[in-house]
Amino acid sequence: MQPTLTGTADFRGWKTWYRITGDLSSGRTPLVILHGGPGAAHNYLLRYAELAKTGRPVIHYDQLGVGNSTHLPDQAADFWQVPLFIDELDSLLAHLGIASRYHLLGQSWGGMLAAEHAVRRPAGLRGLIISNSPASMALWLQEANKLRALLPPDVQSTLLAHEAAGTTDSDAYNAAVRVFYDRHVCRVPWPPEVEASFAAIAADPTVYHTMNGPSEFHCIGTIKTWSIIDRLPAIQAHTLLISGQHDEATPAVVQPFADHIPDVRWHIFPNSSHMPHVEEPAACLAAVETFLAAHD
Repeated sequence: MQPTLTGTADFRGWKTWYRITGDLSSGRTPLVILHGGPGAAHNYLLRYAELAKTGRPVIHYDQLGVGNSTHLPDQAADFWQVPLFIDELDSLLAHLGIASRYHLLGQSWGGMLAAEHAVRRPAGLRGLIISNSPASMALWLQEANKLRALLPPDVQSTLLAHEAAGTTDSDAYNAAVRVFYDRHVCRVPWPPEVEASFAAIAADPTVYHTMNGPSEFHCIGTIKTWSIIDRLPAIQAHTLLISGQHDEATPAVVQPFADHIPDVRWHIFPNSSHMPHVEEPAACLAAVETFLAAHD
């Protein structure tokens, strides 16, 4: 769906770009979408704009450093930390005038960010959806290495050689990475919006490379030691977990959310990997709207 409105919100003198599909005055609780990466831009999550057909306003935005928001390629690694993006989200909610009543859906890194927001018990958070996200990067890397070990031997050799040589920007490395992605990130032909988000990372990899690393399973950035497991009992919001049967976010990395969030349910999509909203869009959007409607 086409956006009803696009704009920018000031954040510390920089700009956070957003798009709204639907009408914020509709009376329905708006849904704010947090994209992954970090640094992947909003595009690949645009299927969720279809929820606006129910009358619910849907808000996408590009986090600082990517897409249509302000880019800051010269900032040092200690700038790109979780609290920066928590503050940016709070700033956007205030700018849009929805801080008193909203839902959050965070996908992958966006789910990590949404959980960080939720443990602070914001009064306006009605429903929380954590989609394809780890509760701990140590668990993520443990499971990614298991999945990586199942790749063809020549693909594994290519990955190891380029990681050791520091040539992870080579075409050969990227082709080997794509083998993993086609198994565990998106198992259907990549639609234009998914290609656009990966293109955004390639155009300015500052955030992704600094916070994560050169690929989904080679995490050497500032979030390498991140975990929220011990803080999850603080989440008061009704919570839905989403993952795919073939997801790089395996059940082991999602399980702590299910174990420690007090009010939680979990939906695993059988024919999906990391993007059920693209791989099984009708079923995924229906599950999300059913959950949101129950907690408006």
